[in-house]
Amino acid sequence: MAPRVDALYFFLLGLTAFFSLLIAGLIVYYAVRFRRRTPDSIGARIHGGMVLEITWTVVPLLITMVIFVWGASIFFAMSRPPDETLNIYVVGKQWMWKFQHLDGQREINELHVPVGRPVKLIMASEDVIHDLFVPAFRVKADVVPGRYTSIWFEPTTPGTYHLFCAEYCGTRHSGMIGQVIVMTPDDYQAWLSGGLQEGSLASAGQKLFNDLACNTCHRLDAQGRGPVLQNLFGSTQVLQNGQTVVVDEAYVRESILHPGARITAGFQPIMPTFQGVVNEEQLLELVEYVKSLKTDVPPSTARPAPSGPAPGENTPSRREANR
Repeated sequence: MAPRVDALYFFLLGLTAFFSLLIAGLIVYYAVRFRRRTPDSIGARIHGGMVLEITWTVVPLLITMVIFVWGASIFFAMSRPPDETLNIYVVGKQWMWKFQHLDGQREINELHVPVGRPVKLIMASEDVIHDLFVPAFRVKADVVPGRYTSIWFEPTTPGTYHLFCAEYCGTRHSGMIGQVIVMTPDDYQAWLSGGLQEGSLASAGQKLFNDLACNTCHRLDAQGRGPVLQNLFGSTQVLQNGQTVVVDEAYVRESILHPGARITAGFQPIMPTFQGVVNEEQLLELVEYVKSLKTDVPPSTARPAPSGPAPGENTPSRREANR
């Protein structure tokens, strides 16, 4: 995105320089050209002209519309990552960066990515506000507790680049640094296959899902007290108040921690909160598991989801088992 941003920036810079020199030059020219030549001279009254009025109204309008359309196109391109984006989860914690790849690779203060492929970072914080900043990539975004934020970039040159926290987050803020290692596709695949495999995030989420007995409420036959999760992610759900919501990472997270916040029409608010039961990394595993539940044909008997995918009922025996 950097060349597109630079092109707009230099256009604005050149436009500003052009009109600054034009206006300053005209001021000097008119000051000399129409100066008072004799002490008793009086200037002629000028009533203006329609052509001049239209010109200095239409020309700025056209210029501002060009800037608006150009800037909006870049903004939308920056806001919408390409389809074939490599998703990587990031957890900020005093005072380290934890990265989780979808195939199970985990890193601390190091991020390996392939060159020439868009990379999307889905970020959350376990404690306070952090800010992930890679100066060489010109990307920077706050990592806020209680919500997901994301940025994306496409590395163009292999190498090692600095990674910083750009938001004061405590006494060791200056030590919350790391590096992004951009590798060729072959080297990246070799690195993935050579690391310690702990199973994918989705498989870890499935195990946690079963350990928490979520499968007793979220059943494939649509007979449970919770929704069927197949093909739920990315769908649009109708809430009890008539509003609609798209099931994304933030919605799944909210449904697990605050299930009563947005309840889908057709379901009762019986799901317990799991805040304090699962940590931020486990939330990412559950989110990725829900995202992985895709089938070719959505089940015809599935009912709309209540407040998103969530673990099962909060019975004392189940809580005790979780402990």
